[in-house]
Amino acid sequence: LRLEHTEVHIWRASLNQSPTRINEFLGTLTSDEKVKANRFHSAKKRNQFIVAHGLLRVILGCYYINAAPEQLRFFYNSYGKPYIADELNKDKLKFNMSHSHGIVLYAFTSGREVGVDIEYIRPDIADEQIAERFFSQRELAELQSLPQEKQKKAFFYFWTCKEAYLKARGEGISLPLDSFEVSMIQGKPVALLSTKSGSQEISRWSILNLQLESGYIGVLVVEGNNQGNQDLRLFGQTLKTIS
Repeated sequence: LRLEHTEVHIWRASLNQSPTRINEFLGTLTSDEKVKANRFHSAKKRNQFIVAHGLLRVILGCYYINAAPEQLRFFYNSYGKPYIADELNKDKLKFNMSHSHGIVLYAFTSGREVGVDIEYIRPDIADEQIAERFFSQRELAELQSLPQEKQKKAFFYFWTCKEAYLKARGEGISLPLDSFEVSMIQGKPVALLSTKSGSQEISRWSILNLQLESGYIGVLVVEGNNQGNQDLRLFGQTLKTIS
């Protein structure tokens, strides 16, 4: 597979795989990853961890990284975001992963920071107190202005956008969720409205909703301007799906 500088490739897969596939993925993991997998008390969660991380290695091997899946070694920034050593990554491939409720998403770019987040819609945790704690006043007002029946789904849109942005920046929870604002006004593209870093930070990113199966919200945040598809384009506007 080739990944042009203007492209973002999105992959989707099920984490529920056969025992044979799970063993194949297990064979690609490092000893540290196997230790992390074995920390899960639930066999289901342990197997899903193995699939998510093993499949990431397999997909990376489909690109132009000159290494077998089991040979890849990840390094981590000070906030825990993984990357590949430069000697195996001359084309500056960057990636991000997110999983929820048995589905995993991967995003791949060339030379651009990227973040992806998927959330399974659980109305029981779309709580107004959580929104008041983590959303800005403007986001909270936008959420509360919606009809009651749309608020729970909108809550997850806001949450997923914020998580994807944090992952793209590679700073994790060190950046408070209410220190930046997103907007999802009906009929307009999802937008980053404000950050403490100023207007240059706002123009640095594109935010895209991903079309997933019912019950899930997916958001991609990537460096670059998506206006007119001149600088950035989502690969085929579809997901690569692995059964």
